[in-house]
This record gives sequence, structure tokens and C-alpha cells, in this order.
Amino acid sequence: MKLTFNSISKSYGNNKALNAFCAELEPGIHALLGPNGSGKSTLMNIITGNLKADEGSVIFSDRGNSEDIRKMGIRFSAMLGFMPQYPGLYPNFTVEQFMWYMATLKDVGAGMSGRRRREYVKDAITDILRHVELDGIARRRIGALSGGMKQRLALAQAVLGDPAVLILDEPTAGLDPKQRIAVRNFISQIALNKIVIIATHVVSDIEFIARDIILLKKGIVVDNAASADLLKRMDGKVWNVYIPENDIEKIGQTYRITNITRNETSNNIIARVISDTDPSNENYRVEMAFPTLEDYYLYVFNESE
Repeated sequence: MKLTFNSISKSYGNNKALNAFCAELEPGIHALLGPNGSGKSTLMNIITGNLKADEGSVIFSDRGNSEDIRKMGIRFSAMLGFMPQYPGLYPNFTVEQFMWYMATLKDVGAGMSGRRRREYVKDAITDILRHVELDGIARRRIGALSGGMKQRLALAQAVLGDPAVLILDEPTAGLDPKQRIAVRNFISQIALNKIVIIATHVVSDIEFIARDIILLKKGIVVDNAASADLLKRMDGKVWNVYIPENDIEKIGQTYRITNITRNETSNNIIARVISDTDPSNENYRVEMAFPTLEDYYLYVFNESE
């Protein structure tokens, strides 16, 4: 199974939201990483059919057959799960009612007899709600849910029906740290036989679960590689600089500071900086640091972007 993007472009007036986007995705988790306005949501909406690309095509391939998803129409929609960044939920429905409603819209269990189908859908809903930790509030009205609960419900409906292609736009927004970990683990578990695309600007969401990371900057792919390969690009570019507290502003004028911690053994602070050159010429104690994906993100996208 494969999803191929052939030079996808989309403009809004004079603003080019996507510029010749190309990628080839197989089962596993693929991350679209970039700041707001980088083109992530535009690409999501093209895949789901909510937007039409100005140029290019998206080809779905499976078992020797390849077809443009626009020509596939409802056949592609039937194998697609989508979690939008701002999901529209029905406040008067209970969690359980909403999931049954979505199961009907998705035609989950099609081809099964009435009673068997109902049991199949019931088991599927129960299992998904358990994984997103909503099983204990299945009869609560959506209008009474917290923001994090609504976010997990949006993920639950996207996964319902066992879609072959799963599109998740900012799936962990509004979740506490424990919930973020649970959701990431759940996504990793179901991604073995699905093409999962996660659009996010939160590096920690995808650093350890994505098989590859596509960095988008103003609609252009600036990099596309596994996390380990992206980190190699930062070798010799991340440093810990030991400085007096009063020199923070001075260092910040020359180098990108990504983190500041206090040195427990002195009155100095440790500034983590990104620099293509060794900053030791500033007459401070300097140590090379191990890079993180967040370092690479900040290296590619400057603060104004």
C-alpha cells in the first residue's frame, strides 16, 4: 500500500500555500512538521477532498493497482479516517451516541447481518473508547466534556472503521502529558498496517514514533528524512555555553538560545545555543551538546517564522 504525492501545488490568491509537494508514503507514521501557515492543513484538506489542488495528483496504490484519489471518490473516502484540528462535534449527543452516529455514516460493518453487525460495531466502539480513555464517560454529553476529552473523541471517530489511511491534524492539542503519551502509544499501535499522517508543530509528538519527518516551510519541503538522519545534520551545531547571568542578552544577540538552566556548582547559567561555528571565541566555557529534534526544528525555522 502506498500514497504518492506528485508535485501538489495550491494557491490562495497570490499566496502559494503548497509548492510542488512531493512524497511517497507507505504504512507507518509520517509527520508533517512546520509552523502555522506552512501548508500542513492545506495538504490535509487536499487528501480528504475538502480542497482541490491547483496542480499535481495524489495516487493511492494497493495490490498492484494505482489510481488518482479524486477519481476514486467515495471509494477512497471509505478507507480514510480524518481528525481535523478543530473538530465539529454535536454537544447534545453523548459520547456513545456520537460514535454510533459516525459508525452509521462510515457504514462500519457493511455486509454483516443486522445482529452480528450491531455487536461488531459495539465492540469496535468499546475498544476504541477504552484506548483513548473515554470508556468511563461514554454516556456523558459532549457539551459537558473538557477540551482534552473532545480532542480524544475526535481521534476515536477518526480511527473508527479501521481506515487504511489516517489523517491526524494536531492530534494531541489540549492534552495533558499523561494523555499525550497514551495517545502517542495508541497511534503507534494502530499504525503497523496503516498510512498515518500526523500534522503538527509540536516536535515531541512525533520525535520517537514517526518513521520519517517532512518539514514544510511556506509550502515548500525543506527536508524529508528519519529523525535520526535529521539529528545527524545538527552534529557540531549545538553547544552548552557557561555564562554570567548578566550576559544572556549579549549572547542572544549573536546566537540562537534554545534553553537556559542554572549551573548548580557556580553562579553561572548554562545557555544551550545553536551555532554553525564553535562559540568558544566569546571567552566562555563551551561544551558540545547532543542535538535534539527540537534543535533541528529551531535551526530550520527562525523565530519570525
